[in-house]
This record gives sequence, C-alpha cells and structure tokens, in this order.
Amino acid sequence: MGDSSPLLSNQSDDHNSSQYDYRHPPRNKNQIVNDRIEQCIGNLGCAQVFQCILVSFAWAFDAQQTFISIFTDAEPAWHCTSGSCGTDICAIPAGATWEWDAPRKATIISEYGLQCANSFLTGLPASSFFIGCLIGGLVLATLADSWLGRKNLLLISCLAMSLSGIFTALFSENIWIYALLRFVSGFGRAAIGTCSLVLATEVVGKQWRGQVGVIGFVCFSFGFLSLPGIAFLTNGESWRAMYMWASIPALVYCVLVFVFVRESPRWLLIRGRREEAMDALKNIATLHQSQLTLSFFGEEEAPRGDDTDVYSAMRVLMSRAWALRRLVTVSVMCIGIGVVYYGMPLALGNLPFNLYVSVTLNALAELPGSFLTFVLINRLDRKIAVVGFTLLSGLCSILVVVVGYFEQLIILQAVLEILSFLSAVSGLNLMLIFTIELFPTCVRNSAVSMARQALVFGGAFAPPLVAAGRKDPFIAYGVFGIVIAGCGMFAIFLPETRGTALADTMDEEEDKAQKLGSFWATH
Repeated sequence: MGDSSPLLSNQSDDHNSSQYDYRHPPRNKNQIVNDRIEQCIGNLGCAQVFQCILVSFAWAFDAQQTFISIFTDAEPAWHCTSGSCGTDICAIPAGATWEWDAPRKATIISEYGLQCANSFLTGLPASSFFIGCLIGGLVLATLADSWLGRKNLLLISCLAMSLSGIFTALFSENIWIYALLRFVSGFGRAAIGTCSLVLATEVVGKQWRGQVGVIGFVCFSFGFLSLPGIAFLTNGESWRAMYMWASIPALVYCVLVFVFVRESPRWLLIRGRREEAMDALKNIATLHQSQLTLSFFGEEEAPRGDDTDVYSAMRVLMSRAWALRRLVTVSVMCIGIGVVYYGMPLALGNLPFNLYVSVTLNALAELPGSFLTFVLINRLDRKIAVVGFTLLSGLCSILVVVVGYFEQLIILQAVLEILSFLSAVSGLNLMLIFTIELFPTCVRNSAVSMARQALVFGGAFAPPLVAAGRKDPFIAYGVFGIVIAGCGMFAIFLPETRGTALADTMDEEEDKAQKLGSFWATH
C-alpha cells in the first residue's frame, strides 16, 4: 500500500498535484479513473482474496452439474443368473435370466429400463443439458453487463442450478421429466462461470488478474474431482442421491453469496451508481477508508458505458468492427477447445480403462492445468501460450489413436490422453483470461459469456463423435486433435494483452489499442 492516492479523493490532495493535475490532466478522464481504481485495488488485500475465493467456488458446483451425467446416465454392469445370456443384453435367448450388478435405481438406464432404447433417447438428457446451456447463454449473456450486474446474475444462476438439481432428484418420474429438468439446469448454469470469473478479476489490480482467474479453474477441478467420490459413496443407493449431494451444498452457497459478495465497483461506476461503487470499494480497497470520498467525480466525469438496455451490450459488440472481429475469432478458438474439453471425459468409455479411475485421473489433470496457468500467466504472451497448448493437445490426441493399435503401449495411450486433456484445460484457462483482457468493462461479461457458449457449442459436437469413435477411434480422438490444433491457430489474429490495463468503455479500448499499435484492434 505504498501509494496512498485514493480513487475518490478528498479536497486536500494538493500534495499530489505534481502527480495528477486535475485541471489539466495528461490523460483522458476514463484513463484517470482507471488509474484511481488501480491505486485502490492494486495491492491485494484480505477482503479481495476472500471475495475472489468465494465467488470462484461457484465453479465447483458448475463442474459437478456439467459432468454428473458421466455416472448418473451410465449403463450399469449386469450378469447372467441362469442359462447362457451372451454379451448383448438386448438379445438374451429365451429361458435365460439376468440382473444388474448394482441396485436398479443406481442409474437412469436401469431405473427407467432404457438398456435397449435407441441412442437418441438415452442421450436426450445430456443433449438437453447442453441445449439449455446454449439457450441460457444467449438469453443471459448481457444481463450482467446491463441492469442485473455480476453478483445478482451469479446468485440467480446458482439458485436455478441448485434447485433444478434438487427437483431432478425428487420429481423425475420418467426420462422426459428428467431431460426437461436437465435442460433447466443447463439454462441456469450457463452464466455461472462467466459471472464468477469476471467478478473475481474486476476487484483486483491488473497484476493479479491472471492469478485470481486461476482460482476458479482450481475450484472447477475440485468439483470435477469430487464426482468419482460421490459416485462411489452413493453407488449402492440411487442416482438421485448424487444430485442431492451436489445440489444441497450449492443451495447453501447461494446464501453465502447473497450475504458476503459485493458487486463489481467497475460495473457500478460505468452504470453511474457512484454511491454503491463507493460502498463496494470501502469493503475491498487496500487504501484506508478515510481516504475515499465522492468529491473526485463530478457527475459529468463518471465513466459511463455504452449500454442502455438489456441487449445493448451485444449490439455494441456487433457495431464495432474490431470488437466483432475479436468476438468471432475468440468464438472459433473456443469451439475447437470445447470439442476436446467436453469430448475427452465422454470418450473415456471408449478406452480400455476403468471408468472410475479414468475420470479421477482426468479430473486430477485439471489441477496441474490450473497450476500451469498460474505459473505461465505472467511469463508468456497470451497468443504464444494458447497456440502452444492447443497444438500440444491436438498432437497428443492424434497419437492416442496411433498408439491404440499396439496393445503393449496401453500405458502410453493413457498418458497421452491425460496430457491432451491437460493441455486443453490449460489452453481453456488462458483463453478465458485472454478474453477478459480483450474487451472493456461495459461489454466484458457479454463477451466472456459468448466465448463460453462457443465452448459449449463445441462440446455439443462431441457426443456423436464419441459414439462413432466406438467403432473407429480416429473419428473421436483424431478429429479432436485436428479441430483443436486448427482452431487454436486463430490466436495470431488477436492483439497481445499481457500486462495491459483493463479498459472500461469501447472508446477507451480503441485508444489503448492505438497506443499499442494494434491494427486488428481498431480496423
């Protein structure tokens, strides 16, 4: 806290006039405001750490609801009790009998009697979840940038996801109700990761953005990692118990968010809500509260964003050629990463490994992926890091197919699969932080939300590839590798953002890009 200059200073700041000449500022008003915000929150304090950890923990519940179907929708093992049953459960000869190894209510397949249903029906719940994510992302994308704000949308999304999970356990009497409630869950969780990431990074200074962003990724890893444990503990009960174990803690978390989380001061300022921004800053600023007053801002000096209604943030993105170009490029890259990120866990059943062990290892791979992001975030340019990780993921995915033809190399195949997934995780983490830095505050949440929807859109292509890959491994892992490597190369069309300050308005972002000499940012 070496610099005592406040964001909203009192009128006794004459001793700082050599640093900031308010009557003749060397920079425009938005740049001065941004500097003042950095001075208030640039030094990481306990209140900021607490807020960042709390909002980032939403990722853990997000991960549980995203990947829970790996276990709840699986086909349990079965055995023959009399006669000769063969290997096809749907072609058991007359006179032979069989039963499930686990209780009938262990998964939806056994409870609803879907063992011989077509792939459309058995895959309907997972597809409904992803469709809900896509539609929810489009509907909710701009609400956090317009009138709802980051905190309120995070709270509503977590509440919708947790309640739909509880309702899934209590009221899913058939596959159709189950699929509908999975759609609602997907719709609700669509905004969680975006709001959590943006809210966490907007309450810290630019030198801490990357490290703070990693907290959410680590929480997502722990959420994913918790699923094999929950599945193992509830395997003798019911798939409904898994939903209850995942959803009730999320409901308690909503109460904590409501009570302890503060809204982003940046967002409050661009909405003209200076008094609320003041309150938020007093709770998280590393400066002493007595140094913060409202006298610095005149009404005309408050940095206002470009948005005026719910969907105006999206219209602003579409109206600026450089913003639209960035958004399209980021979306293409996220589609490629999404195919691998969601496809790899789904394709684990195609490999000759134990499902519980495979899911655990893939979940554990997210932790070193987050650690790599933490280590490299301030050491490598964003473009170089994203391209490198996507190329490595693609190469390892293709090698999974090649090595699979040699039975003696089964361990190497497992290592390559984990390395491919780890690289995709690292690329995704860096890509989300990259996206935050590419767009100003007034549209940042909308842009990150669209990037995450592109990620889910890519994931929607994974299930049919996985199904086809049961007969031809190249259709799954080979296509995974080609897509992520090709899409990752689009990073060369984006401006570098490492070490730059966050802009608040579209004009400020253009000014910043011009000073950095970025052609793609302003043309």
